[in-house]
Parts: sequence; C-alpha cells; structure tokens
Amino acid sequence: MVRRRERMQGFSAAARYLLLFVVGLVMLYPLIWLVGASFKTNAEIFSSPGFWPENPTVDGYVKGWQTSTPYTFGRFFLNSFLIVLPKMAGTAISCTLVAYGFARFDFPGKKILFGSVIAILLLPNVVTRIPQYILFRDLGWLDSFLPLWVPSALAGDAFFIFMLVQFLRSIPRDTEEAARVDGANSIQTLAYVVVPMLAPALISVCLFQFMWTMNDFLGPLIYLSSVDKYPVSLALKLSIDTTEAFDWNQILAMSVLTLTPALVVFFMAQKYFIEGISAGGIKG
Repeated sequence: MVRRRERMQGFSAAARYLLLFVVGLVMLYPLIWLVGASFKTNAEIFSSPGFWPENPTVDGYVKGWQTSTPYTFGRFFLNSFLIVLPKMAGTAISCTLVAYGFARFDFPGKKILFGSVIAILLLPNVVTRIPQYILFRDLGWLDSFLPLWVPSALAGDAFFIFMLVQFLRSIPRDTEEAARVDGANSIQTLAYVVVPMLAPALISVCLFQFMWTMNDFLGPLIYLSSVDKYPVSLALKLSIDTTEAFDWNQILAMSVLTLTPALVVFFMAQKYFIEGISAGGIKG
C-alpha cells in the first residue's frame, strides 16, 4: 500500500513537471523562434518555419546595427539609457518620499490626497496625454528628454506610490521610533533606517520602471522628433518602411538586442523582485 502511494505521488509529480515544461515551452517558443530567426537570411525566415537556421549568419546583426540613418544602433541604446536611468532614480527617490509621508504621518487632507492617488492609478494614461502635451509644449520641453524625466521625478507614477505605501505598512515602527529617541530626524530615519528595509520594494520599483520605459513607444513618439534622440523602441520602427521591402532578419536581430538588457536585469534582480512584490501585499 505504501509503495503504491509512493508510486502515485511520483507519477503525480512527474505529470505536474511535464505539464509545466510543456506550458513553459509554449510560452517561450516565440522568444526562442525570435532568437533563431535573427540568424537566418531574409528569404529563409519565410521559407522555413522552424527556429533553427539552416545556414546561420550574423548579417542581420551587422547590417541592423548600422541602421538606415547616420547613427548606429549604439546611439539609440545610449538614448534609451539616458531616459531610463534618470527616470529610475527620480521614481525611486520621489515615490519613496511621498509613500513615507502617506504611511507614517498624519496631516490635514491625507485621506483625500491618498484617494486622489488611487483615482489617478485607475485613470487611463490616454486621458492625460493631450493635457500633458499642451503643458510641455508651453514650457518649451518638446523634442527633449524632460517630458519623460520630470513626471517621474515628481512622483507622477501612482502605482509605485501605492506599492511602497503597502510595503511600509507591513514594516514595524519600532526601529524608527528607536532612531528618533537617539536624535534622528524624519529624513535621517528615512535614509538610514527605512530605506535599507525598503530595498526589495525599491528594486521592484526600479525593475518595473526599467522594463516599462524600455518598452515605451508612445511617450518618445509624442515628445521626440529628432532622430538623434530616439530610443531603441523608435529606432526599430525606422527599419520598417511600408512603401518598400525591408529585411526582417535585421529587425529581428535588433529586437533580440533590445530585449536583452531587460531580460538580464530581470533575472539578476528576480530574487529581490519576488520578495518585494510578496512583502508589499502582506498588509493592506
């Protein structure tokens, strides 16, 4: 009876792992095909549906890197990082300050302001596009990175404020009170006591912002008009000409390179990302 039960448990575990493997393979196959197709010729992409190239070539990477503009793809990667890095830093600092205020202090209108944050969180981004464009146009910020930086530096991402508030509510106040007894003010308590405990949540915030900004197409499309300021999301569009034939192997090769930073950052920070997400949902 015991052996039969052990066999059934072993069979059940094997079936679960097999099901997970099949589902994972189905989900990952488009990415696997993308990597394989990037080493094919343009003709082979349409003649061979498999992901393994018959005659592998790096021609797509070489020619795709050169682009059809005076700039190489390296320039567009640099532009992407010039947008992403300040945006990540501004988001982490501003959202931490605002979330700390909501989670630890009582002030007049707190409930109304926090309710406004939740309302903004539920508001579709498309609703604010035209007012934001008019504002940045009147400020003379069009065709610069400022419209992409400034909202994040002023805690314009309501989702991250809500996420950090939830995380802060799950942290006991004992350590902060001990720091205040020792003479630390609110800023010192935040910098030296709270922020180290917030590290998993802040890593999750930066990771979300990194991936969302790297994938953002509409924002740069609206505010940037000079090709030399384009990020990689817009640079990929330059390779597609609707009036002429274009080389898909070059587009796929540059798509692989564009996805690589986000994948590397995600897998490097996966542990802290999961910890931050799970800890942020402990206490409402």
